[in-house]
Amino acid sequence: MATDELISAIKEALATGDQARVLSLVEQSDPGQWPAVIPQLDESELPLLVEFLPEEELSDLLSEIEPIEAAQILRTLSHTQAADLLEAMAPDDATDVIDALPDEQAEQILIQMEPADAAEIRELLAFPPDSAGGIMTPGFVAISPNLRASQAIAALQRVSEEVETMYYVYVVDDEEHLLGVLSLHRLVLTRPDTPVRDLMVTDPVRIEANADREAAARLLVDRNLLALPVVDTSNRLLGIITQDDVADVLEEEATEDIERLGGSQPLDVPYRYAGISLLFRRRIFWLLLLFAAEAYTGTVMRHFEDELAQVVALSFFIPLLIGTGGNIGSQVTTTLVRAIAVGEISLRDARWVLAKELVVGLILGLVMAIVAFGRAQLLHVGSDVAFVISLTILAICVWSAAVAAVLPLIINRLRIDPAVVSAPLITTLVDGTGLVIYFTIAKRLLHL
Repeated sequence: MATDELISAIKEALATGDQARVLSLVEQSDPGQWPAVIPQLDESELPLLVEFLPEEELSDLLSEIEPIEAAQILRTLSHTQAADLLEAMAPDDATDVIDALPDEQAEQILIQMEPADAAEIRELLAFPPDSAGGIMTPGFVAISPNLRASQAIAALQRVSEEVETMYYVYVVDDEEHLLGVLSLHRLVLTRPDTPVRDLMVTDPVRIEANADREAAARLLVDRNLLALPVVDTSNRLLGIITQDDVADVLEEEATEDIERLGGSQPLDVPYRYAGISLLFRRRIFWLLLLFAAEAYTGTVMRHFEDELAQVVALSFFIPLLIGTGGNIGSQVTTTLVRAIAVGEISLRDARWVLAKELVVGLILGLVMAIVAFGRAQLLHVGSDVAFVISLTILAICVWSAAVAAVLPLIINRLRIDPAVVSAPLITTLVDGTGLVIYFTIAKRLLHL
């Protein structure tokens, strides 16, 4: 069933109070559809959906949707009911939901939870949300290196129901220091009397809990791992990061980069839940910064006002010239920010990146120059002005490509997110410098 059809069917079943129909729709639907369904339900429909669903179905639903939406559902329940639902969720998912609740309400729910479950969530809450520790789950299996393969398998069977997903077995000492990792496949297929220490991979890939979550996501993807162990500064195993955690992180990071490229600070909540005041706060800083930067464009034009007065036709092409420069810069910046984000390039690659973009900018500039010359001729501004326009277009294309090729790499080396070198900022930078190039060429060639 398509998502739009599912939304209509759910609304109709809730309106008529048809619980059996609601349960049937939930069972038949794809769990991935619910993040789109929940925001479409009215305040009167949401409590009814919660009432109709069994606890197991409801906990699965809460795990699929955005934490802020799950928190909204929990607010309609008693603290005891909310605690029961969170206990049925994976600890990392439950932590995200708790973090989206007001502190006082979150504390009341944690008090109602089983002490062990509450302790896990409190431990995860201690890590910043943007750190590796903030996205890890404590659901892993650790064994001693002194066990035999048959003993290890028996230990895994005893805890298999407590661990939601088991990719690897982690080998630790008595103080929980990570010694190695062992795949289930190798453990099951080996001789029963083989010591675990002979089977494990020593010095496995790991990441510290205070590392950036995007670094953890990239590490897991680059090494093609199913799970990544998270350790503290003393190499004690704290938890693991799984592929589903990584998918969420990469989606959120991509969203943030897109928002920054648009000249806005990233939102902390889905757009649907972003209020007017939040949107204002996220955008006003960048808008004022770009406004101030754009002011020098007027200064440049004031400086060349005599030249403009002598050849009025020069003013006809100002939007075309600065617009072309900004477009070239935006194209290059967008491509490079993505390449930096996935680890393809860094500052040490600046030379060949600059060379490549200069060649591309030159070719694009030549094509645009020919088109611009034809456009100028159609406006009957004279061949000399048309030649100035063409030469300026070529120079601006090359200059914009050079600026956009180097700036993101430098910003990234300074440990600043290169996405902050947004398309509007590149456009603003190129506008003023493009005008300087334009009027300088015109002054020299037209003898103004």
